[in-house]
Amino acid sequence: MRSSLLRRGNTMVGRTVTRRVEGRTRNSPSLQSKANGTRRNRRATFVTRAVAEPETEVAEVEEKEARPVYPLTAIVGQEEMKLALCLNVIDPKIGGVMIMGDRGTGKSTTVRALVDILPEIEIVANDPFNSSPDDRELMGPEVTEKFNSGAALEKTHMRVPMIDLPLGATEDRVCGSIDIERALTGGVKAFEPGLLAKANRGLLYVDEVNLLDDHLVDVMLDSAASGWNTVEREGISISHPARFILVGSGNPEEGELRPQLLDRFGMHAEIRTVKDPELRVKIVEERARFDEQPQKFRQEYVDPQTAIKDRLEEARQLLKEVTVDRDIRVKISEMCSQLDVDGLRGDIVTNRAAKAIAAFEGRTEVTEEDVGRICVLCLRHRLRKDPLETIDSGDKVKETFMEVFGIEED
Repeated sequence: MRSSLLRRGNTMVGRTVTRRVEGRTRNSPSLQSKANGTRRNRRATFVTRAVAEPETEVAEVEEKEARPVYPLTAIVGQEEMKLALCLNVIDPKIGGVMIMGDRGTGKSTTVRALVDILPEIEIVANDPFNSSPDDRELMGPEVTEKFNSGAALEKTHMRVPMIDLPLGATEDRVCGSIDIERALTGGVKAFEPGLLAKANRGLLYVDEVNLLDDHLVDVMLDSAASGWNTVEREGISISHPARFILVGSGNPEEGELRPQLLDRFGMHAEIRTVKDPELRVKIVEERARFDEQPQKFRQEYVDPQTAIKDRLEEARQLLKEVTVDRDIRVKISEMCSQLDVDGLRGDIVTNRAAKAIAAFEGRTEVTEEDVGRICVLCLRHRLRKDPLETIDSGDKVKETFMEVFGIEED
């Protein structure tokens, strides 16, 4: 079954630093010598790891890419989630998407399937930040220096990266770390990039994001919003580009995100278990076929996958030509005002998403129907929680949209 998306119209931180052997080393030459030897070994270990790790990472990437991915166009239902992901691909400035729903509803499968239809990007070879050879805003520190000096940059291509952030990750693993000892002794900013650097120009996926430490969620959201990550340790500061599509998923039964953090996600998709017995059987049968013969199953969806991939690329190119009539902008803001949405993020994201869906449909003007299709995704998670409220937040957004835009219910 082809997805209806194809139908148009509808560690080592600086704190390695310093495990110093204070006190004891001052009074004993032998202990001092031993401590110095230990420090030298630490430096040697760092250099060895810095050289050896990329080979390990390359092997991991190759292994991941070798695993067959379930085709996006083969996923039955869950149109809201697929639409939210596609719109973020068209315009990453929408700010990512939070996917909440029952366990076993295909959240992780759908997110990982998205990577299969993304285009390749041009990067500077052997650069840990996936730097662009042309756009200064997407260049890491070393590439920027080479670019400014007029040095030739070796170019290559890679698939859009997708990085999984595990729940047990530390801040240094996420943001990156600086070897303070090397910086002080050698005068070199020895920076080991973190997951935010690897996700630059790609996707950063956090499964069970509602169980992740709030501080790490805040760090990721700040980087996703600004497009830059800054690491500061002991007076040394390093900045690098970190533009990525942030995708989080979780089960609301295991806990909710704080409203302040939830508001930082551009969109919020709610996934529900399929109730139709026929559809459930269809999903089970399709999954069984994929597990038995994944390559043969994927081959059946080559044409639909190519079609949606081309459509997304065309929409990305068309996006800059899409316009929103002022009257529609005013109504979007009026809708947000009536819903008591705090701040202006709701207005901004709704305008961006409306332009993205118009581009997705191959048009250069946003219509009221476009706003109606995305307003729930953009605003449902920004409403104030009221324990006495009986109406679902999504239904409330829909009702307000119809009232503001003067649309009568069928």
